[in-house]
Amino acid sequence: MFHPLPARWLAVIPAVAALAAMAQPAPEAAPAAAPTVLTYKSALEGYRSFTDEKPVPWKEANETVHQRGGWRAYAKEAAGSGTGKAETAKGQPDAPAAHQGHTMPVPPKKEQQP
Repeated sequence: MFHPLPARWLAVIPAVAALAAMAQPAPEAAPAAAPTVLTYKSALEGYRSFTDEKPVPWKEANETVHQRGGWRAYAKEAAGSGTGKAETAKGQPDAPAAHQGHTMPVPPKKEQQP
């Protein structure tokens, strides 16, 4: 009779493994293989030490940011839009398409008791 209990199968598995190991043929005396040649490659072989970069004057850095569109351009780039068309002609941001159908239910008005 077949019993799918895990405890019984856990008892049978080592016995099956032992029988499989005994069924293996005895290893024959193989000719001696040539030893493997090991090579060494250092993990630090391509290491380049840290070098300080020359600091940019702050006025030049500010002018570069201004030419690229200011902090808003960097914020759009970080947000992943990259198109630079996140605002409409009126200056109002577009509503995300995923949230256009959401509405908030209005609770019913309570009747006033005279």
